[in-house]
Amino acid sequence: MQALEARYRLPTSVPDPNSPLAYLELSLDLDTEDEEQEQKSKRPTENNFSQQRLAAINPVFSARTVIHMLIALGIIFIPLGVGMWFTSNKVEDMMIEYTQCEFQANSDYWKPIPKKYVTFNLKTDKEIPSPMWRLNKNLSIPYLDEQNVCEIHFTLPEDLKGPLRFFYRLKNFHQNHRRYGQSFSNDQLLGQPIDKNLLMNAVGINCEPLIADPNGKIYYPCGLVSNSYFNDTFSHTFAGVNGTTKDYVLTNKNITWPSNYRRFRPTRYNYTQIAPPPNWIKMFPDGYNETNVPDILKWEELQAWMHTSAFADFRKLSLKGVDRDLPAGTYQINIGLHFPVIPYRGHKYIFLSLSTVLGGKNFFFGYLWMAFGGVCILLGLFVLFLKLARPRKSGDVNKLSWNELSYHDNEKEEEEKENENTEEKAESAS
Repeated sequence: MQALEARYRLPTSVPDPNSPLAYLELSLDLDTEDEEQEQKSKRPTENNFSQQRLAAINPVFSARTVIHMLIALGIIFIPLGVGMWFTSNKVEDMMIEYTQCEFQANSDYWKPIPKKYVTFNLKTDKEIPSPMWRLNKNLSIPYLDEQNVCEIHFTLPEDLKGPLRFFYRLKNFHQNHRRYGQSFSNDQLLGQPIDKNLLMNAVGINCEPLIADPNGKIYYPCGLVSNSYFNDTFSHTFAGVNGTTKDYVLTNKNITWPSNYRRFRPTRYNYTQIAPPPNWIKMFPDGYNETNVPDILKWEELQAWMHTSAFADFRKLSLKGVDRDLPAGTYQINIGLHFPVIPYRGHKYIFLSLSTVLGGKNFFFGYLWMAFGGVCILLGLFVLFLKLARPRKSGDVNKLSWNELSYHDNEKEEEEKENENTEEKAESAS
């Protein structure tokens, strides 16, 4: 009401009609009212975008169009899938399971590794000697249960053309368990000194059940993921055996995504505020001090582990070759046995693989693209069969429901019934 009164208000003083300023004052009042109306208007700007008048394509999918489109997709995707399959099939790799090394290998002599633990995918016609293993001790480690070292000899009959990647593989380890996969703190990984109460009260992703030790010190890094860190160690050199070849050097640098720089940062905790996770006690027997707090920005093996896998059988990159090619010969690699898998019927492997533009050996995308292309062709043939079996002119308006005779007949019947009902009501009323 106030708005209407303001809009249609009368002037408080009526100007003299003979005054030369009367018309000027009246025009100013009208201009002011127009400006107020324009400011209060919610009408969108007058253009094609705001008024939804942009040019658009509205295709009509006829049977011929759909058939051509499906067949074309099949012709494109099947060759691409075949190419991916052949590219993946060319990747050479070698895998050795060492789960039973500390139980089946001998500490006095080299022993052939059972064939069921060895897989070679090498493009060679030469015979590949059976790998050997031996159990040794690293007496520099103070813990007796951590001293076992599995030494493995393997022979390559021909050069492997790199780049070379060295993975460890775990089987039956469920990193995809929901409670496990959410047991960490993103803020803590970013270096923020998060208080214990905030860690405990965080909703969703939090460090439960490993937040602080009995003395109240916060675990760094907290949570189940970091606590279960894979701590088997691998020698950074494939040592040439008996002069068959020279040593081949590997590195653990640049084995993770560059984007990890935005997820992992050095901590701002004081070392007196934090403690190692329970399973790290043998790596840090005296806890943290001024010099040994881990810099997770540089600890790329931990970064790879913190990217949890979607499956219970997975591989993670551990090392990669400094030189591109791995010459033929016999090599030795030493594996420090620290990570238990027997209690939960797990398995652990070393996996040596070359790399292509599509990555390592993985047939999934090749099969997926071929399957998609095959489905497209089958659907195209099915639509073609329907087109030939029951042909119909495309775009025939007579086939519309409201143009068919049966539709009009139904309408007439309904009108006649309504008229009869109306007449009956009129007769009963009279």
